[in-house]
Amino acid sequence: MPKVHLLDYVAGNIRSLVNAIEKCGYEVEWIRSPEDVKTADKIILPGVGHFGHCLTSLSKAGYLPALHEHIKAGKPFFGICVGLQALFAGSVEAPGVTGLGLLSTTLERFSPTNGDGSKKSIPCIGWNDATIVHEFKASGPVTEFSTKSFYGLNPGSKYYYVHSYFVPYEQGKMEADGWTVATAKYGDQTYVGAIGKENVFATQFHPEKSGAAGLRVIKAFLDGSQWSEPIPQQGVSNGIATISPPQASRAGGLNGLTRRIIACLDVRTNDAGDLVVTKGDQYDVREKNDNKNVRNLGKPVEMAKKYYTQSADEVTFLNITSFRDCPVTDLPMLEILRQTSKSVFVPLTIGGGIRDMVDPGTGKEISALDVAKLYFESGADKVSIGSDAVVAAQEYYKNGGKGSGKSGIETISAAYGRQAVVVSVDPKRIFIKSPSEAPEGVDPKHVIKTKLSDPKTVRALVTAVEALGAGEILLNAIDRDGSNSGYDLELIADVKSAVEIPVIASSGAGNPGHFEEVFRETNVDAALGAGMFHRGEYTVHQVKEELEKAGYLVRRWEGEDV
Repeated sequence: MPKVHLLDYVAGNIRSLVNAIEKCGYEVEWIRSPEDVKTADKIILPGVGHFGHCLTSLSKAGYLPALHEHIKAGKPFFGICVGLQALFAGSVEAPGVTGLGLLSTTLERFSPTNGDGSKKSIPCIGWNDATIVHEFKASGPVTEFSTKSFYGLNPGSKYYYVHSYFVPYEQGKMEADGWTVATAKYGDQTYVGAIGKENVFATQFHPEKSGAAGLRVIKAFLDGSQWSEPIPQQGVSNGIATISPPQASRAGGLNGLTRRIIACLDVRTNDAGDLVVTKGDQYDVREKNDNKNVRNLGKPVEMAKKYYTQSADEVTFLNITSFRDCPVTDLPMLEILRQTSKSVFVPLTIGGGIRDMVDPGTGKEISALDVAKLYFESGADKVSIGSDAVVAAQEYYKNGGKGSGKSGIETISAAYGRQAVVVSVDPKRIFIKSPSEAPEGVDPKHVIKTKLSDPKTVRALVTAVEALGAGEILLNAIDRDGSNSGYDLELIADVKSAVEIPVIASSGAGNPGHFEEVFRETNVDAALGAGMFHRGEYTVHQVKEELEKAGYLVRRWEGEDV
């Protein structure tokens, strides 16, 4: 197999990128020192998290001069996410830290408010465009889109982005220096989604997490196919007609960003000792008949692949087996992640037991960061933290609104970026007789009872975890769980108004109309479904058809071949 060299400075889920490269017919060799750069032909620099951490790590290890020489020698170089940002002069995320300086632009942070007053979440998480712009022509400014495909980029495709900082696009400026630019738009801010010149190519999005569209980009770079004819949009996939091009009448402040649909799989050991996908209501997953067995709805890897082919934008595994007491001993669950990431090229989230603990076998202390690292190495892109987030929030308020720096949220987000940390919030309504029964200064409608039986408002909890470094909120309305009666719109709107980070609506979806309703009635960022998909009542594709008919942007299935 032909080879490509990968430079990993501990950038998160490298496993998925390796799987994508192998899917494209190439073998990965690791760069372990600056000397390896000198002998490498094609190099890929992936990255997630902090601009300063990336560039400082590369500088201390002596990689920057070697990378400059590699690029100067005309050898292929591909930067992904922060790997793209590294090409520029610097970023407001890390003042004083310089990039490779191939371009003079400095990265900016997204504004949470557009010029018209509409809101958008930070980080920007989801599927967006990468529209090709013609290279600069001396006859005038660039005004039209390219009809050719640049490194496999397709005008009709969507790609997975997750970032808070962006390279602002100024029409014609980069093209005048010989760069070809693909742009995306988030609200009223147009930014660089991909950029290339001669032997250098880079994407702000993650191609390894962008389905077939992203795999085409990786293969085009590896094959050296800079310009080609675009891939026609397929009319039929798996016997299901693809959705017509979105009208975007309800894009609003999101602009090119699609509405995300997430398939969630509760995984636990059944009575025979096998890991299965299950579902119940309010966490009761046993059958209601005489045998009371754990409800078995299918095998995790097979079901994840099914939802991937139905165009699910993300897949979430919630580990509810007893192994969650010590995930480092949960070899079957880790293997599920490894196998899923080989064939499912969209973001994977894993939740369950991510906290500081003691290994029962050795007595060794294991940090939440160590547990997360194990999941990332096995193929996860994000980790979901539940009960431990409540403890961290309690400490946050005890410390006068300051984190200890030791909670799982803080340590994981510091190492991998806040986009890698999802906090699962499980509020349950408590009915009170009078306002006097609510905690002082708290509106009764905000009162919940946490898993630790400590009265706390949802708003207080989500505000704290956002301050500690969470990148998303997974909002599970326990009262709606398994009800098929629709999402708790009041709760979702309340939480969304309290935070700047994205919020995922969960619990209650029973039909495609419930997804349309939650996007129409709230400005939630994503919606999650489980039982209605597992039971085969509806598909993810049908949900997207419903949304697109109502004028929302959605991502379409483009097949698996590269």
